[in-house]
Amino acid sequence: MVIRPIDVTDIDELLKLAGEAGVGVTTLPVNRDLLMDKIESSIRSFNEAVEDEWAFYFFALEDVESGKLVGVSALDARVGLDDVWYNYRISTTVNSSKELGLHQATQTLFLTNDMTACSELCSLLLSKPYRHGDNGQLLSKCRFLFLADFKEKFSPKIFAEMRGYSDETGHSPFWEGLGRHFFAVDFSHADYLSGLGNKSFIAEMMPQYPIYVPFLSTEAQKCIAQVHDNTRPALAMLEGEGFNFNGFVDIFDAGPLVEAFVNNIRSVRDSFKRQAVVVKNPQEMGGREPRPFMVSNRSFSSFRVGLVDALHVQADTVSIPQALAEALQIESGDIVRLVELRNKKGVRK
Repeated sequence: MVIRPIDVTDIDELLKLAGEAGVGVTTLPVNRDLLMDKIESSIRSFNEAVEDEWAFYFFALEDVESGKLVGVSALDARVGLDDVWYNYRISTTVNSSKELGLHQATQTLFLTNDMTACSELCSLLLSKPYRHGDNGQLLSKCRFLFLADFKEKFSPKIFAEMRGYSDETGHSPFWEGLGRHFFAVDFSHADYLSGLGNKSFIAEMMPQYPIYVPFLSTEAQKCIAQVHDNTRPALAMLEGEGFNFNGFVDIFDAGPLVEAFVNNIRSVRDSFKRQAVVVKNPQEMGGREPRPFMVSNRSFSSFRVGLVDALHVQADTVSIPQALAEALQIESGDIVRLVELRNKKGVRK
């Protein structure tokens, strides 16, 4: 399994993958033209044909044996620079009266644009047959090695908008309790329109004043800052990297936003460099449990990431099996970047 920049030849596999996503993965609507626009935007970004703040980097997980795209993830350099970026901020409104002996604290949702100009982790999707082993971890965390080498192209703070709760039919209690009253369409259609770039338009149709949470249905209230069942592993993964809930939720499904400063992300902070040594016959594992490390070629336009075992990581060098080196476009003598895939004590820098 190798991470690489997405290409126009991936469009059919990407369209198929988007069809597997279901409702709530807003950034990957089943729309060929829009997905092709994303691919072409990524190609321009990797070729440095756009200003840094407008860049969008789209990564593909490729099964090298079959040549198939089996997963995607992305980095948006800045959000909210062309369309307004909306979230709800969970706040507390307090009303008090000494004469009546009353002191009432009420949870309130305020419409904000506070994440404008921040970088975003987005568009994480892995094909169902590949949701096992290290694939999900590699697909998500490869972006941190890109951040580690090219921090100057991103904001100091980065966030991820997690998919909110909806049931197996795509029914979102939060949307039904709030959004539908102001934009009379089903959640699935609102989600699709948002993916087409109409999120700010929908938000502007919704109330601009604070929303008192007790006015919402009990079902809608329970959804606030809760994630979809399929998203729990992705949330746990980000929390293990140092991301924390920041008090903001999505305006459609109330999914939580988690954020971190780039320098505090575990895979950025703990990553290190080694000189690559390409070997034809890598050392056998000898029956021990594998302990994978991500390794990137540190190239910008031809960025590649794969996995090697800790057994191959030495004090000054890392042994790269020849087949992997070819897939990563690495030669002996190249300086590569590594970090342990999971949040455990790794090789010391």
